[in-house]
Amino acid sequence: MRNPLSDTIVGIKPSGIRKFFDIVSEMDDAISLGVGEPDFDTPWHIRDEGIYSLEKGRTFYTSNAGLKELKEEIVKYIQRTQEITYDAGHEVIVTVGGSEAIDIALRAMINPGEEVLIPQPSYVSYEPCAILAGAVPVIIELKEENEFRLTAKELLNAITDKTKVLILPFPNNPTGAIMEREDLEKIAEIIREKDIFVISDEIYAELTYKNKHVSIASLPGMQERCVLINGFSKAYAMTGWRLGYACAPRKIMEQMLKIHQFAIMCAPTTSQYAAVEALKNGDDDVAMMRESYNQRRRFLMHEFKEMGLACFEPYGAFYVFPCIREFGMTSEEFANRLLKEEKVAVVPGTAFGDCGEGFLRISYAYSLENLKVALDKIKAFIARLREEK
Repeated sequence: MRNPLSDTIVGIKPSGIRKFFDIVSEMDDAISLGVGEPDFDTPWHIRDEGIYSLEKGRTFYTSNAGLKELKEEIVKYIQRTQEITYDAGHEVIVTVGGSEAIDIALRAMINPGEEVLIPQPSYVSYEPCAILAGAVPVIIELKEENEFRLTAKELLNAITDKTKVLILPFPNNPTGAIMEREDLEKIAEIIREKDIFVISDEIYAELTYKNKHVSIASLPGMQERCVLINGFSKAYAMTGWRLGYACAPRKIMEQMLKIHQFAIMCAPTTSQYAAVEALKNGDDDVAMMRESYNQRRRFLMHEFKEMGLACFEPYGAFYVFPCIREFGMTSEEFANRLLKEEKVAVVPGTAFGDCGEGFLRISYAYSLENLKVALDKIKAFIARLREEK
């Protein structure tokens, strides 16, 4: 019988995050710090708008690119927060989560064999999506001593004649690292000089705990070179609503829209009406959740210091990325033992790239009460490991 499978798909590894999620789902007594999902419910006024849209019978397709009202609110929001101006009619698309936006942006921009630069550790979808687009992924290994930021030197060393796109994943999942304006200005200079493009994944833009997030698209000469991606899952606690968006120059957006039309048709109608309400009246909700995450972040950093566990201080998203090299185990071995012995689930750093070896991703998108219980268990586990040594 002829092989019915695609060699390309067979060659892509499954998500390392899902592996631990599936294990934990079979356990009744485990505490999971592994999933990057807000523990808050979607704010009621946003849910109400979704419910109201159903009651009004708004159950039909929207236009392929999304509700006109939602696209206009996205444009207003980006103008208000980043001082970037987009054309709602031609430069904005509403997608099924930020993940779809990443996929269609790559497929719209890449010719087979062109290179996509992917800083790692980073979100698990970038490399597979690049491969599916026919690109050659080129990994840039970010370093703890640089607070896992992308440096201009690292970028310059990775660029070749075949480089087409840089994925810029900040604030970063899994490290919590951010890029500040001065960092981005050095990167932007190289982008312009080398005539390449950027897919800037800013899904955690609203969740920063130092300075206000700066989009690279806001820097001189960069908007025409950028696809800016964001969404509603993280900032508004709307993961299950499956809604994201992308903003890009018209010539790129026209090609992204083709793929979206044929593969998706349009994003969920109910979710789009709820998102309009989120953008109009959700700033206070975001501020409240951000302050709660920041409290948890500070708690984890204090606890790590108390137990002598090395961890650089992250200022974005809702993850910490502690180093466990002192214990002489791989990240996966550490995570497996922690789950087996203490019933606490974390994600090995290698789920986000080989250079994540020696680290763990711990999400603090969980209640402070759960975090306290989990950290006590981690502390006991680490004490045992040190005794074994």
